[in-house]
Amino acid sequence: MSTFVLVPGLWLGAWAWDEVAGPLRAAGHTVHAVSLTGLAERSGEAGPEVGVERHVTDLTDLMTREDLWDVVLVAHSGAAVPVTGAADRMPERIRRVVYVDSGPIPDGAALADLWEPGYRAQMEASVVDGHRLPLPSFEDFVAAGTSIDGMDEAALARFRERATAHPFAAVTEPLRLTGGGETLPKALVSCSFPLEQVRAMIAAGHPYFAALGGPEWELRELATGHWPMFSRPADTAAVLAEIGELPQR
Repeated sequence: MSTFVLVPGLWLGAWAWDEVAGPLRAAGHTVHAVSLTGLAERSGEAGPEVGVERHVTDLTDLMTREDLWDVVLVAHSGAAVPVTGAADRMPERIRRVVYVDSGPIPDGAALADLWEPGYRAQMEASVVDGHRLPLPSFEDFVAAGTSIDGMDEAALARFRERATAHPFAAVTEPLRLTGGGETLPKALVSCSFPLEQVRAMIAAGHPYFAALGGPEWELRELATGHWPMFSRPADTAAVLAEIGELPQR
């Protein structure tokens, strides 16, 4: 059985993984779903000082406190930043890093650096109190090319009701890496991009995809929108369980 640490993307807390964690636990896996500082039940901890390093520390502290080893560390979307950082800091505790509709962040980059200029300007203009990034409208997501496929009105309403503003420094602070996690086994679960398209971008040397062609990578497709934990939770659990059981190389 595997030990999973599930880290949700922007605006989400541990609750986002409820329908994924349940089947994994029922199958005998150990699951730790995470709410990062300033989000969900930890929203009272938000402040201008909460950024990338705080979120990386959330994960390394969890692995130390719970004495977790052989971890399958899962990042959805923007959680790629703290997950990449935690894997860099504690590679000896990680079995595999899994990126769900996301990918590793290079040293010195911030999440906002990967956004199109118009979208970044829109997001920056929406910041409240200088440090809180509210959830955009779903229409804005679609306009920016972020798929909500598979999410019915009830799922969208639940997302809207339970989302919390994201610490803005967590998307603007650069991630600093030592190279410690570079050779760890990794996997991509591509949801809103067909795997054929991903492989084409790897072959073309696309700067955000080229690294996914390395021997340490496993590639999987789960065709749905950008939030598979809401649109296809049982299938998300199944593909994570499959990845978690892959032999080490």
